[in-house]
Amino acid sequence: MADKVLVFSRFAKSMLARFAEKFELLETGGKPANEVFSAAELADVRALLTMGAQPLGRETLDALPSLGAIVCYGTGYDGVDLDAAAERKIAIGNSPAANASAVADLAMTLLLGLMRRLLPADAYLRGGGWSGARPSPLLRPPRGLTNARVGVYGMGEIGRKIAARVAAFETDVAYHSRSRHDVPYRYVGSLGELVEWCDVLLIAVRAGPDTERIIDAAMLKRLGADGVLVNISRGSVIDQPALIAALADKTIAGAGLDVFEREPYAPDALSEFPNVVLTPHIGGHTLEAHVAMQDCVIANLAAFFAGKPLPYLVKR
Repeated sequence: MADKVLVFSRFAKSMLARFAEKFELLETGGKPANEVFSAAELADVRALLTMGAQPLGRETLDALPSLGAIVCYGTGYDGVDLDAAAERKIAIGNSPAANASAVADLAMTLLLGLMRRLLPADAYLRGGGWSGARPSPLLRPPRGLTNARVGVYGMGEIGRKIAARVAAFETDVAYHSRSRHDVPYRYVGSLGELVEWCDVLLIAVRAGPDTERIIDAAMLKRLGADGVLVNISRGSVIDQPALIAALADKTIAGAGLDVFEREPYAPDALSEFPNVVLTPHIGGHTLEAHVAMQDCVIANLAAFFAGKPLPYLVKR
């Protein structure tokens, strides 16, 4: 009999196909496990597959007495109650760097779409504004990226790839993270100093209690009226109401967002701004990235069921 894996999050069937070939999947469809399966069915489940951002707390873990491994599809694991897992000696695995290139590509897509006003330009053309020679204030000459000061907040695998991409646009790149890294970019000792210095803030930091709503009203004010930000990390990093207020009163010039405070819900207010580009958390959503993440998941699960250490173990 194949080893059982509880699929805690809601996944598309196509994303689970490779796992179903190797393991017996108990799919919850995103519902609480105890609403879908009986206590007896859950009693011998030893491994769980989840999306890292989905809340996975003590109550769920307590319903799984045999659980020994939590495997996250993707890089993040911020939804997992790490203390509760540690108390139970439950190993946590993820897919580090598997989608880093895809996420970095989307960060640049959001940035370029924002700075070159791609959405207003598209609407202007489709609506006949160009052919009708109608004036459009939204299409006044924008500031380009050349010589722009770009701050990258977070210098993990995704942050490094973003920095390399944006540096190719003849920009001045600096970064802030918890520690210095061996990278060809200037390190700035505080986030506030980085925000005040840069014209463009690219957020690639890992989510956690220390970064929750760290981009608040005061930080946005320091970014300034000509500053723009792009967030491809987690929605929790930004104080979303403060961001909406900053866009409304032109405290900042614009934003590109792939992540939001309460997904899959993006505030209607954000969609009303012409200087905002929004995508539905698709940073890592490429064929290559999914294959790489699935490879990591399979390797973690196979090792666990073989009694071996997880090759992609999250270390606290």
